[in-house]
Order: sequence, then structure tokens, then C-alpha cells
Amino acid sequence: MLGSAQILAASLPQAQIVIGLSWPNFAKALGEEGADAKRWAVLFPDREAAGSQVTGRGSVTSPSELEGIVVLDGTWSKAKTLWWRNPWLSKLNRLTLTPKQPSIYGHLRAEPRREFVSTLESVAAALTLCGEAPEIEAGLLRVFRTLVQRVRDAKIIPPKGRRPAPKPRTPRPSST
Repeated sequence: MLGSAQILAASLPQAQIVIGLSWPNFAKALGEEGADAKRWAVLFPDREAAGSQVTGRGSVTSPSELEGIVVLDGTWSKAKTLWWRNPWLSKLNRLTLTPKQPSIYGHLRAEPRREFVSTLESVAAALTLCGEAPEIEAGLLRVFRTLVQRVRDAKIIPPKGRRPAPKPRTPRPSST
């Protein structure tokens, strides 16, 4: 209902979405045998990282040198499962971000840590970090903010800590 990967796919025509749990290697996941894994990064949190940065095994010294970014989408539990089921991910450069603001989701979706944000928010920030125009990030965030506000307005998901009011019971006719 509130997944952000579909918005990314619709907004970024060059984005490639691959669905699955595990692949034997980077080339199989990407579907391109000649892809140079050393010029790609995986966007995934790192507890030791400070600030937004690219670290790792490749020949990349700056985010603007990346050919592409692998993004794990799903709940945090699913993202961790993908990370551990695909050991080749740890061989890619690692792109970590320190968001300037908490997630747009707010109380609609719980994040394990403040610096954990939605897939869309992460990708938007990563694109700016990699040298794309800041207007791309602003546009993606505007669309996402609108979606989240519409969900709030429709009261589809109750605010954190509040349950929806119980439905009134209709009395059953008594059988006498």
C-alpha cells in the first residue's frame, strides 16, 4: 500500500527492477554478463559509516564515478535477508547515507533507526550524491510526500499508538 519502489520505477525509466530472493552473482542479478561490479555500489546502512559516502572494494573513489546502484527494497527484515542470502553484495562498493531529516513516512511506518528511510528517499538522496540534479530528488520526494499525505487524509492507517474505533455492533434478534 505504501511501498515506494513502484513510484521509483514509474519516475525513473532507466531503473531496472529485479524481483527475487537470491542470485549466484552480480551478473546474474543484473542480467548483464559484462557488468563491472567494481563500478557499482549497494545502498545499504552501515553502523560504522559516518556521513554519506561510498566505501568498499571497487575502483570508485567518488559516488559520481558509479555506473549504478543496487537497492534492496522491502521491509527491514526482508532487506537484511536479501543482504545475507546474497554474499556477492558485500563485494560491491557500499553506499551509505545519513539523511538530513526523518522519513516522510513519519508514524505511518516504523523505522528501526532514525537514519533508516524509505527506498524512495534513499534512492533520491543517492542520486543527488552521485551527481544528478537536485531537482530529481526534490521531485521524487514531492510525489512521495503527496502519497503519504493522501494515506493520512484517508485515515487508511491509524497514527502510531492509536487503534481505529471499534465498529458498532448490530444487535442480533433474539429467538424466543
